[in-house]
Amino acid sequence: MRRFYKDAAIVPGDAGFEIQLDGRPVRTPARALLSLPNAALAQAVAEEWRRQGDSIDPRAMPFTGLANAAIDQIAPAREAFAAGVARYAETDLLCYRAEGPDRLVARQAAAWNPLLDWARTRYDVTFRVTQGIIHIAQPPETLERLATTVAAFDPFTLAGLSTLVTLSGSLVCGLAVVDGAHDPKAVWAAAEIDEAWQVEQWGEDAEAAARTDLRREQFSTNCAFCALTRA
Repeated sequence: MRRFYKDAAIVPGDAGFEIQLDGRPVRTPARALLSLPNAALAQAVAEEWRRQGDSIDPRAMPFTGLANAAIDQIAPAREAFAAGVARYAETDLLCYRAEGPDRLVARQAAAWNPLLDWARTRYDVTFRVTQGIIHIAQPPETLERLATTVAAFDPFTLAGLSTLVTLSGSLVCGLAVVDGAHDPKAVWAAAEIDEAWQVEQWGEDAEAAARTDLRREQFSTNCAFCALTRA
């Protein structure tokens, strides 16, 4: 689509901060107003529209895409969406450890134990940790408290959190980023320990490296989006 506007502006509205293009409100794919919950996020979205060239490239507008998803897809079914995200606690990556070799076991423990310890203290929960991939049930109280935590998030935070959780395979990793308790780069490195180990042992081809780079970029983008939703 060719660019049809000169500038993007932020206009306070009844439900937040609207994005307008040459005075006309931007609408989501479902025709709702593109309204952001705070000025910081609105500024970031407006800047994506301003940076467009002669043609509009949605791939270069990740914050706009996440905002559209929050408004059109998550807000109408927030409770059900939040429940789906919270279910990752049942099989959280950090609770499934390698049986060997010792160097990998130690590496996982060094990166994953602090994250679990933080979650235990932050949410007053306990976790069951096992070796191998056979499912181990988590305490019902833990699942309930984490589900309540996720259910309290607004649709915009849920939009970013959902991708963080699916990319990392860990609800704890996602919550640690949203809470601001851990450095996002360190959280990503923790989530990628198994993949990094495989690369060390067997090498990595160009396609796999490209996929890893894309996942890292997506994780970083969603970290930044979550930070803005909490600004």
